[in-house]
Amino acid sequence: MTKENNSRIPVEEGCFCVVDVETTGLSPQRNGIIEIGLVKVSNLKIIEKYNSFVNPGKDIPYYITQLTGITNEDVFDAPFFEDIADKVEEFIGDNILTAHNFSFDSSFLRKEFRYCGKEPVENLNLCTLKLSRRLYPMLRSKSLGSVCSHLKLRNTGEHRALGDAEVTAKLLIKVIKELKDRYNINYVDELLSFQSIPQNITRQTNVNEKLGRDVSLLPDAPGIYYFLNSRDEIIYIGKAKSLKNRVKSYFLTNAPRKAKKIVKQASRLKIEITNSELIALLMEAELIKLINPRHNAQLKKYGNKYFLRITAVHKFPAAEICNYFDFDGNDYFGLFISRKKADQVLEMITKTFALRECSDAEFEKGRACFLAEIERCTSPCVNEDKALYSDELDKVYEFLMGKNQFALNRLINKMKDYSDKQKYEKAADTKQLIDMILSQTHKSSLLAEPVNSANVLFEVSGSFGKDYVLMLAGKIFIKKYAVDKRDNFEEALEDYFDRTVYTNILPGQEDMEKMKITLNWLIKNRNKVRIFYLKEYASKTELYLLLSGNDSASSVPEASIFDIRNFINEEVQEMQ
Repeated sequence: MTKENNSRIPVEEGCFCVVDVETTGLSPQRNGIIEIGLVKVSNLKIIEKYNSFVNPGKDIPYYITQLTGITNEDVFDAPFFEDIADKVEEFIGDNILTAHNFSFDSSFLRKEFRYCGKEPVENLNLCTLKLSRRLYPMLRSKSLGSVCSHLKLRNTGEHRALGDAEVTAKLLIKVIKELKDRYNINYVDELLSFQSIPQNITRQTNVNEKLGRDVSLLPDAPGIYYFLNSRDEIIYIGKAKSLKNRVKSYFLTNAPRKAKKIVKQASRLKIEITNSELIALLMEAELIKLINPRHNAQLKKYGNKYFLRITAVHKFPAAEICNYFDFDGNDYFGLFISRKKADQVLEMITKTFALRECSDAEFEKGRACFLAEIERCTSPCVNEDKALYSDELDKVYEFLMGKNQFALNRLINKMKDYSDKQKYEKAADTKQLIDMILSQTHKSSLLAEPVNSANVLFEVSGSFGKDYVLMLAGKIFIKKYAVDKRDNFEEALEDYFDRTVYTNILPGQEDMEKMKITLNWLIKNRNKVRIFYLKEYASKTELYLLLSGNDSASSVPEASIFDIRNFINEEVQEMQ
């Protein structure tokens, strides 16, 4: 990402290249690089690594060998920097160049690039040391080791380039998530600006004595917090993964202006501990509406991510991507955490099944298109064979609900047919689709039922036990939910199995908001969630028996996937 590019992109979509160098000394004018480590981070995940010894053209001082373990023998046959400069430059690309103490690592990079006749890279840059100074002023040392210890990150390769680069990348990911949570930093330009905020590590003074005592007693647990003024009026409501860490951030002098204003007006603090962050999120949204504190914004946005929509209101439904869901008669599968995942599933459907891909306007013209000619569509615009199309649509629904076998059989036969006709490029494309299905890509969505009509029970693992959230065709019920005057959870579950009231009532605006909050949190915390589809159980008793005894989600047996892969590999070998 060059400086000319617009950095106003979501911070979780930012691409970073973390660099660390080991050198013969501290001064780039008199010393050189002996090892370089590079780690790419995209979508808050480490995706690629590069590491190389570098011959500095001089002996490595004894104290450097003692510190790093790198000897003259290690670098004797290593490439000079000029030999790997193109590779390093290509690896860095236009990503945001990042390091812990960026000025040190970048000064050596700039020197080495200039020495081999290349212009130094001028990427956007980020220093995790600067971020750490502003986020963790309480730490006596902001060194990489100290900050990693605070964040419980283990560095197995300390004072080695790749080990330090990799743990810095992990530190960066944690810091970005914390900045989003504590300071509402959602965009790359906000992240880059945050590192330049003047450093001030002292805490706010003149804090009300009672308020200070309340803060000192905060637990490290999820929950809701309320700031109250001298008249015991709630002036602000917030939620937190950790009440202790979140609320204490309000009392730092580098806290946002709004936080300082709240603290200045507050006299007391009250909290409600929840079992999971999800329940805290749901409570926060509802309580803000009920109480309307002066410092809370009523309209809080909860992004919907992406959904696969089947346009069921049309007599010949099509599949398409959208970034919302509704109760408009169409079916919405999802949610998908990225557009890429949703696009991959749509590609599998369009290339495996014969649904129409034309717009409604094109369909109404009543002319068969190219897809009909190559048998990628049943051409309902011409023949209007509803039974044929309905059968194809049923197979799409089965596929989206996790049943792969028909799709695999069709694609394997198609691959063999292409091979027999010596259409090897098309055969290879078909094999890629098969691999995507075997890798369970289409199961990257949250639910295997349409979101708008799903009847599911979510079991959420929290700090003190389990939370249970019931979703019945868009209506949300939470077991022992503190905000509800009456706990309707058990009644709603019984009504579902009795096929009575709740399955026939359309969700209201409050349900829609709860669904958005719940789905967004669940997709980001899938490792904490088990999903139970109510249609698989005959009664509430049978469901509860499983809840108490089964700790593993169903999955495709490893052996069956292995056997299919072997079969496909044999087919590919025959093609060649």
